[in-house]
Amino acid sequence: MTHGAPGGPAAPDWEAARRFMVDGQLRPNKVTDPLLLAAMGALPRERFVPAALAPRAYADEDVRLPGGRALIEPMVIARLLQLLRLREGDRMLVLGAGTGYAAAVAARCGARVVAVEDDPALLGIARQALDGLLPAGAVSLVQADPVQGHAAGAPYDAILIEGEIPAVPPAIAAQLAEGGRLATILPGAARGQAARAVSGLRAGGSFSVTDAFDCATLALPHFQAAPGFVF
Repeated sequence: MTHGAPGGPAAPDWEAARRFMVDGQLRPNKVTDPLLLAAMGALPRERFVPAALAPRAYADEDVRLPGGRALIEPMVIARLLQLLRLREGDRMLVLGAGTGYAAAVAARCGARVVAVEDDPALLGIARQALDGLLPAGAVSLVQADPVQGHAAGAPYDAILIEGEIPAVPPAIAAQLAEGGRLATILPGAARGQAARAVSGLRAGGSFSVTDAFDCATLALPHFQAAPGFVF
């Protein structure tokens, strides 16, 4: 830890926290992509949460955000991004982008990212966090409902839906390019089963998903079915 003002508390050593995240959380949990490891080891994750929550930014758990949302824990977001097999110049869409951390990591890996979020408070944190952090235009923030995707920028080589959803909406899968990849989290297949990350692929004009690993995070509220009437 570094020292703060004389007589005051020590200032957090964020660089050491990032190293510990990479070496203690990511590498031991099947995160092997060197670009992804380098991106997450360089980006200041503490900037992507409200200041009062910065000390929790590198914990191996979700950081709860205002509005019932979360910054997904480092290992889970890393493995979701790894499923997308990002390449330099990929056109990428992030839905439910929150404070923009995953979008920033993807951009650092070489993707050109459109990040869709409708919560103005979370977008405010994202804009502040991204200011001066990446080349101009690397991440385009769009305030909109994520449920319909962002057809104006389609087709995309990769789509990340950043949270648990009941199923992948066909309107979003249709925005993938041929060979495009999607990653998100779906509920367990049966009651009591763990949620699971899935990898989606658009090939031959059709879309399919494959289970990747068990995980858990908060549900994205916009994607949930509206409660019906009970008689």
